[in-house]
Amino acid sequence: DVGGGASVLSARLLDRGYTVAVLDISQTAIDRAHSRQGARATQIHWIVADVTANTDLGTFDVWHDRAVFHFLTTAPQRAAYTDLLARTVPIDGHAVIATFALDGPEHCSGLAVRRYDGQTLAAELGPRFARLKSVPEMHITPLGGRQSFQYSVFRRV
Repeated sequence: DVGGGASVLSARLLDRGYTVAVLDISQTAIDRAHSRQGARATQIHWIVADVTANTDLGTFDVWHDRAVFHFLTTAPQRAAYTDLLARTVPIDGHAVIATFALDGPEHCSGLAVRRYDGQTLAAELGPRFARLKSVPEMHITPLGGRQSFQYSVFRRV
């Protein structure tokens, strides 16, 4: 997800000296986020890819997924994602994954989604990831709607 929140997060990470990569399946979304970064856009590694297509991304100490995993509605999609996650996040690295909560919407942007709490998300990721914490969030959409999310933090074991 490379919406406005991802742009703000990227800028904050750059300010603190981190290397940042942003991935989205949509070239249009990448272009929009790129333009929001201005001159700093050259400091970010922009990746247009499908996270279920066994992309080789290299490794990252922190993987932040803001509202992608809940769009993976089939078991093969989720397995491909978790395999990529395990290849990309080294032992003792972390993953922060935000999904619709159990009381969140059943559809988003006309697409079906799966909803999770911390335990069900941990079960999907399997034994390679230990859940450290889960917290709820009520997201307010640009049009003022309310969407119940949950954020979970995992450590790669």
